Amino acid sequence: MARRVSGRSHGDLRTADTRAKVRDNYRPSRDEILRYIAENPDRSGKRDIAKAFALRGEDRIWLKDILRDLQDEGLLTKERKRLARVGAVAHVAVLDIFGRDADGVLLAHPTEAVGNGEPPVIAIRVSRGGGPTPGIGDRVLAKTFPIDDATGPAYTGRVMKIFEKRTDAVLGVFRVLQDGTFRIEPVERRQPELVVDKEFQNGAKNGDLVEVEPARASRYGLPRAKVLTVLGSLTNEKAVSMIAIHAHDIPHIFPADVIAEAEAVKPATLAGREDWRKLPLVTIDPADAKDHDDAVFAISDPDEKNPGGVVVTVAIADVAAYVRYGTALDREALKRGNSVYFPDRVVPMLPERISNDLCSLRDGQDRPALAVRMTFSADGRKLRHSFHRIMMKSAAKLAYPQAQAAIDGAPDDKTGPILDTVLKPLWDAYAVVKRGRETRQPLELELPERKILLKEDGTVDRVVVPERLDAHKLIEEFMIQANVAAAETLEAKRQALVYRIHDAPSLAKQESLREFLQTLGLSLARGAQMRPNQFNGILDRVRGANHEGLVNEVVLRTQMQAEYSPSNIGHFGLNLKRYAHFTSPIRRYADLIVHRGLIAALGFGAGGLTQDEAERLEEVSALISATERRAMAAERDTVDRLIAAYLAERVDDRFDARISGVTKSGLFVQLPQYGADGFIPVSSLDGDYYIYDETARSLFGERTGKGYQLADRVEVRLIEVAPMAGAMRFEMLTDPKPLPGSKRSFHKAKGRARASQSRPGSRGRRR
Repeated sequence: MARRVSGRSHGDLRTADTRAKVRDNYRPSRDEILRYIAENPDRSGKRDIAKAFALRGEDRIWLKDILRDLQDEGLLTKERKRLARVGAVAHVAVLDIFGRDADGVLLAHPTEAVGNGEPPVIAIRVSRGGGPTPGIGDRVLAKTFPIDDATGPAYTGRVMKIFEKRTDAVLGVFRVLQDGTFRIEPVERRQPELVVDKEFQNGAKNGDLVEVEPARASRYGLPRAKVLTVLGSLTNEKAVSMIAIHAHDIPHIFPADVIAEAEAVKPATLAGREDWRKLPLVTIDPADAKDHDDAVFAISDPDEKNPGGVVVTVAIADVAAYVRYGTALDREALKRGNSVYFPDRVVPMLPERISNDLCSLRDGQDRPALAVRMTFSADGRKLRHSFHRIMMKSAAKLAYPQAQAAIDGAPDDKTGPILDTVLKPLWDAYAVVKRGRETRQPLELELPERKILLKEDGTVDRVVVPERLDAHKLIEEFMIQANVAAAETLEAKRQALVYRIHDAPSLAKQESLREFLQTLGLSLARGAQMRPNQFNGILDRVRGANHEGLVNEVVLRTQMQAEYSPSNIGHFGLNLKRYAHFTSPIRRYADLIVHRGLIAALGFGAGGLTQDEAERLEEVSALISATERRAMAAERDTVDRLIAAYLAERVDDRFDARISGVTKSGLFVQLPQYGADGFIPVSSLDGDYYIYDETARSLFGERTGKGYQLADRVEVRLIEVAPMAGAMRFEMLTDPKPLPGSKRSFHKAKGRARASQSRPGSRGRRR
């Protein structure tokens, strides 16, 4: 190894050791090249590097190829004619302090990093000699020093100055107007338009997505702002999801140490595993799935004591074999919490080397897995189960429609050979397991899931509602049973775990639902111990009625939100006493914890849950519950922006819509064809004074008693679109309908906001 060159010029690089190696046709290692670039940012062109390492002739061609490889791997970025480490920090840099490590040391990110990589972590040295003492949230000027420790922060920093705390940065689109002035187009619905003066442009160009710092609003005119960072151009086909990624602070670029750790992982071997490679497990996933983390197989139970019973096997990718607690991979996975799925991209929890390669259950390739073998009686009751750490080889990779078509009489070249031996036994087993589901009676809400199909340029092609097939339901029910088995095993072994919990509706929500149902002539029994089958009974009573959609919507909104917790309260929606996520460790950190728990509890070898990790489960549960909500919000915002942009050319067109929300400010309407929401301000509803009735989920006219109610089918006109904010404003075209339940309930609306509207010449008055 060449000696470290920190603090030296490139002319000093050629020490005696180096000169000796040059005489022996010495070529520097990749690490030595990267270190030189990091420590000599002002002399990092190809010629500089070649001169520093005394490379000539063919060696310079070799260097050119190495530098291109490092750029392709995301380790280097090119700035003009110079190369720089992705996320490299200048010797004197501005840093933002974001937290502390386990030892209480302050941690910071550079305010402005080189390139597009994930910013490195800097450990802050706190001066003991009376210097500045920073805290979390401070912005500081600091001297930074690289560290050759792959397990910790990449740098240390010595604080020179603490800056005043900045106001919160916001996202926007940089626009150049015809008069040459600059504006920031908002990407949030409540965000105002901002003005940028030329001196604060910071290199932004028309159409760039930027992060800006708003200034204090003046008394006159639009508020001003300065551009902090240019995040990319909106001409990029993935710009819309990038807005959501930055707006919700979703980590989307893997740090170099995480990538390096993933690339260094060696495939798991058969050692310590049962050999199940001859068992014809198959994966059944969406046609466009890139990773496959679950496989299934089923047979009739050969035990004569269980006539009509079945044995179902579910095998799940053994992610814990590769992602160990406390490693860079693990820390990044916990930070992300889960994968995030946008119409145009996936932000994975784990690098592709892990998620799409080593842990993806590819057909015909050996893959490590944790498997559960479950035995069910003929009536669908689970009699017993057992877990195994195995090596498997998937017999086939199938898509949902492909598997369903084979069962429906149209097998293809891949499904035909396994139709009788694999697929039909799976469907026979599902028929058995489904009986147990029907006995259990989980909450049955039919909520169609829309999928946005994009063109090559990233714009919307069309919106479809994929058919709900038995193939989907089969995989879903098998996964639920595997999750239950995991929770039961860990409880029996007294092993700490993270449950997936779903509380029953609160008493306040139950009472609100009860009052609403009374307006429709329906009743709901009182009592704190509600069961899912009570909701199912209500849904059955309104099936086919005009208000079926309305009741489904209100029942859905009555439910609590599921979350993760080390303390068990059961899962109300699934009507299960214990439930844990086990079946998707590639995309959910909660499942990885459960895998580690099973490995530890069952003595399956390395990769089990540690005591330190078990003691942090409450903190981890709160974190991954928050990242799940963050992902849902980002996915929803992206869909709204894509649809708004798609409909921007259809202002003044009429649409069939459904009222999806009622507030005192107006009506939210959803376009069923597109799954997108817009708003109708109450001030635009003409002809009466409209009063908000919370119980009936309606706005009704004080004079006529007519109005609009949640889930009503209406016709609307598109009036205004703000594509980057994902916002649409509509005008109501459908006349209000009689609402007898609300007409006589003025006392319930006392103190609620009113809005008066009138057409020209009407007798109404505005307030």
